[in-house]
Amino acid sequence: MKALYTLIFLFSITRVYSQEPVKDSLKVDTVRTNTLQQDTTAKKRVYNPKVAATRSAILPGLGQIYNRKYWKLPIVYGALGTTAGVFVYNLKNYKDLKFAYAAKYKASLPPPQRDSTDYFKIRPELEPLSLESLRFNRDQFRRNLDYSVLVFLVLWGLNVVDAAVDAHLKAFDVSPDLSLYIKPGHSEMAGTNGISLVLTLR
Repeated sequence: MKALYTLIFLFSITRVYSQEPVKDSLKVDTVRTNTLQQDTTAKKRVYNPKVAATRSAILPGLGQIYNRKYWKLPIVYGALGTTAGVFVYNLKNYKDLKFAYAAKYKASLPPPQRDSTDYFKIRPELEPLSLESLRFNRDQFRRNLDYSVLVFLVLWGLNVVDAAVDAHLKAFDVSPDLSLYIKPGHSEMAGTNGISLVLTLR
């Protein structure tokens, strides 16, 4: 009889000690899970539209780098670079035409006011042009110069807007947990069966 009691006692002790590690392992797993969740939350980056816009306003492309949209950099610099090239081209031609017009005008004056000093500095391709042609082309390049500046400023502004909007849209959830599906069901209010369009947000 004593042997039976002894066996029961030993079995119960063994069972208690065998269950302790299970509880401990469950606690450890819970702690690990909570730690991983905290780490994931801590690593989630918050994008500030104001910061993105300010950076792009200071230097084009910085806002896109802040938003990690590196593929937009060639578009930004390509657009602004092309416009800057057009501006330089228009500025150079405007200055040459302005100089040629002034030099030809001074050389065409009557002898007391005539001045041919700058006439020989005119670009060879502009020498055959008349005063009217020089003035017309000068005004045309002056207008193009203004347009190129305006387009450059507009593109710079669009770069700022794009950075701000991109940073703002980063806050929206576009994960696979978003689902839209059709579900058949019963309407309690109408008392009939029908089909519902269900949008699930998790």
